[in-house]
Amino acid sequence: MSLKGKLEAIIYAAETPITLDHLVQLGKESVINDGAADEAEVRSRIRAALEELISDYATADHGIEIRQVAGGYRMSTKPEQHDVIRAFAKSLKPPIRLSMPALETLAVIAYKQPVTVPEISDIRGVDCGGVIATLLDRKLVTTAGRKAVIGRPILYKTTKEFLLRFGLSDVGELPSMEEFEKLVAESFQSDLLPLQETTEPKIPDDSADAPTLAAVQSSENDPAA
Repeated sequence: MSLKGKLEAIIYAAETPITLDHLVQLGKESVINDGAADEAEVRSRIRAALEELISDYATADHGIEIRQVAGGYRMSTKPEQHDVIRAFAKSLKPPIRLSMPALETLAVIAYKQPVTVPEISDIRGVDCGGVIATLLDRKLVTTAGRKAVIGRPILYKTTKEFLLRFGLSDVGELPSMEEFEKLVAESFQSDLLPLQETTEPKIPDDSADAPTLAAVQSSENDPAA
């Protein structure tokens, strides 16, 4: 089997995005390149094969692609296949549902992280303690230490699961607040797609909850936030 074929099989079989370092380790262990080269050469060969494999899947003949997500490589459906995948997924039981308060809280954490519960509650105008527990349970957020102020409140940030859910390489790829609000409204409030389907959903026109989430954006310029 060719190097590309081996990489394709590994990426397909991996439950989570597989990193280049992991693939290089496999190469050193004779799984990919039969131990015929040093680490630098293995890395170079694997990187070149990955780029070629990504290019192969980018053609219109394929409904899936290989993307960099959360620091690794994974297969996912292409954005242009979103509608047909959603039509199929509607017959499946949604794995996760979140309430609008949970979505709004998640948005605050995503754009203000690391952030404390009092800060989140101040932005949303309501107590968010219970909602945080739901997001922790769904593994969309996690703790990030304590803030160096009186009382040392716990800080929260988004997780790798959050990146996987939204198909992001890192939080630097977050869309604008308006786009994020519409994206989560469609992704979570309607019938959800499986985690493996990480396409970019079409942006709906509904923006009824924009004032609440807009508070996150406006708070960026508030020194007290």
